[in-house]
Amino acid sequence: MTEPILDAAPALDFDLKSLPKVSLHDHLDGGLRPATIIDLAEAVGHTLPSTDPVALGEWFRESADSGSLVRYLETFDHTIAVMQTKEGLFRVAKEFVEDLADDGVVYGEVRWAPEQHLQNGLTLDEVVEAIQAGLDAGVDAVAETGREIQVGQLITAMRHADRGQEIAELAVRHRNNGAVGFDIAGAEDGFLPARFRDAFTYLAQHNFPATVHAGEAAGLESIQSALVDGRALRLGHGVRIAEDITVEFDDEDSEEGDNADDSIGMVTLGELASWVRDRGIALEICPSSNLQTGAIAGFGEGIESHPLDMLYQIGFNVTINTDNRLMSGVTLTDEFELLVETFDYDLDDLLELTLNAAEAAFLPLEEKEALVEYINDAYANLA
Repeated sequence: MTEPILDAAPALDFDLKSLPKVSLHDHLDGGLRPATIIDLAEAVGHTLPSTDPVALGEWFRESADSGSLVRYLETFDHTIAVMQTKEGLFRVAKEFVEDLADDGVVYGEVRWAPEQHLQNGLTLDEVVEAIQAGLDAGVDAVAETGREIQVGQLITAMRHADRGQEIAELAVRHRNNGAVGFDIAGAEDGFLPARFRDAFTYLAQHNFPATVHAGEAAGLESIQSALVDGRALRLGHGVRIAEDITVEFDDEDSEEGDNADDSIGMVTLGELASWVRDRGIALEICPSSNLQTGAIAGFGEGIESHPLDMLYQIGFNVTINTDNRLMSGVTLTDEFELLVETFDYDLDDLLELTLNAAEAAFLPLEEKEALVEYINDAYANLA
C-alpha cells in the first residue's frame, strides 16, 4: 500500500465531498434515482410501492434495513424491472456516472449482471453496449462541467444461475469496450465460487481480472473458494475474514493507562487471514450495507462493532465502498463521514483507504499510477 504523503492530518473542517474518491464496489441496479425509477416504471407499466420520489426512496431504505441479505436483495425486483430497454439502461448508466462525480468520485467500477436485463428481448451484447453508451454519455456530461471521471464495467454473473461461462466470455469480448473485470453476485450462502470454476479458468487464460463476492452472507469457506476457484484479486465485502482472526486481551494491560481502551490486544491470524493480508488482497468493504444485511452480526450489533477498523489497523488492504446507494441511502462521502464519527479517522486514514482502492483498481499500471498521483496531489493541497 502506498504511504500517504502527509506528515500530519489537518482538522476535518472542510466538506468531505470535495475529496477525490475511488469506488470499487457499487451496483448499477442499486444506485438508481427514485425519480428515474418512477419515470421508467410508468413507461413500461411496472407498479411501484409509491410514485412519490421521497416516499419511494424511504421504502427502499426501510426494506433494505432488515438485517437479512435475502430481504435486501428483494428490493432489486423494482430496479431491474425498469432496466429492460436500451433507453432505460442508457439513462440509468448516464445518471449513475453523474451521481458518482457529484460525490467526488474520480474513478469508479460499475458492477451489474447483464443476464438480468434480457426480459424484453435484448441480447447480452446489446445490454452491455447500451450501458457503455450511457457510461460514456455520463463521462462526457461530467467533462462539460469542468470535472473528470473515469469508469469501467464489472461484468457480473449471478451465482445461482448457470450462465457463468457465457458471461465470462461476454466480459472478455467487451474488454476493449469498457469491461475491466468480472464478478459473481447474488445469494452467496450455498453457492460457492467453485460452481464457476471453469469460467474463472477461462478468464485466467485470457488474463482478465476477477473480483468475487465472498465473506458477506457466507464465511471462510466462501472466501477460500473465491481465492482458489475464482482466482479473485479482490474480495467483494470480504468482511467475514475477521472470523479467522482471534484477539486476546491481557487483563493487566487493559487496566493500565488512559489509552487501554484503544488497544486491540494480541492478534492472531489464521492461515486464510494471513494469506489475504500478506498478499494485499483488497477487501471491498461496504460499512452501512454490511450492517443492513447482517454481514457483521457475528461481531456485534452496531456499526462500532464492524471489524473494518481492526482489519485496517493490522494491515489488511481495506477499501471503502457503498454497495447500493439507493438501498442503503448513502454516498461514499457518507461512508467516510461514518468512519470519522465512529472510529475517529483523520485525513491520513481517508487518504490511505483511498489509495488502497486506487491501487486495487482494475487499471493498467500507468493509469493507476496517474490516479494515485492525482489523489496525493489533491490531499496535499488541503494541508
